[in-house]
Amino acid sequence: MVAGAGVRGVRGRILDLMFVRGRIEEVRPAPGRMRWVRVGGVPGLDWTPGQQIRLHVADITAARTWVSGAVRHALRTYSVWDYDADAGVLELCVMDHDVDAPGVRWVRGARPGQEVVFGKPEGTFGLRPAAYHVFAGEETASVAFGAMLRALDGRDGGSPEAAGRGGLVPVHGVIEVARPEDRLPLPRGGELIWRHRGDASAARSRTLVDARGRRARPGTAGGAGGRLRGGGGAHRAGRPRPPGGRTGLAAQVRAGQTVLDAG
Repeated sequence: MVAGAGVRGVRGRILDLMFVRGRIEEVRPAPGRMRWVRVGGVPGLDWTPGQQIRLHVADITAARTWVSGAVRHALRTYSVWDYDADAGVLELCVMDHDVDAPGVRWVRGARPGQEVVFGKPEGTFGLRPAAYHVFAGEETASVAFGAMLRALDGRDGGSPEAAGRGGLVPVHGVIEVARPEDRLPLPRGGELIWRHRGDASAARSRTLVDARGRRARPGTAGGAGGRLRGGGGAHRAGRPRPPGGRTGLAAQVRAGQTVLDAG
């Protein structure tokens, strides 16, 4: 028993040096195939809306994880829906992709009281001061968009001119989901265009591709096409240069798709 406690103590010290540890407080259904996972005991993290975490879906300190080769799939990237630094509570919204995969098995097995290990928030995907913002993406991308739109609702990420006028920064964009009931409760979601692909595969859907011809906002440039490359997904933030101001363009879509891009 003493030896076992010592091993657990060493494991804890190693994890605390390199990662963040918390415990699941609640798991509840979200729209569609998404699930809310609330993690407590993680105060004081430096998080910017739009950033993500790399979550451990397998114990990387366990010998079996290495021997079985599961360490190759031990980390999964999830956008943060919301974070309260004072309360030490971080909320994820994770999709059940209806396949047998490490991340899917983790979210299906997530229970209150379970330890969660993850890296500190990371990524440059976020808001910048701009005259307006454009979003394009599907369900998993809309998790990050929710955090960013919530920040915009509080006047963060707007231009000095908009703030000086006391108005909200305009937002535009296209969000693709399978069906209307799959929509996440995005702040200011009524100002976005929602498209439904039905039973079509998200990987093969052309909804966002076809949306690229739409203007970012009336009377400005912003419909130029650009291709994002990467394994499994990509995101880009840019500043198209329309007359009269700068734009914050946020796009998180599947790899290789044409999306709204800086023009």
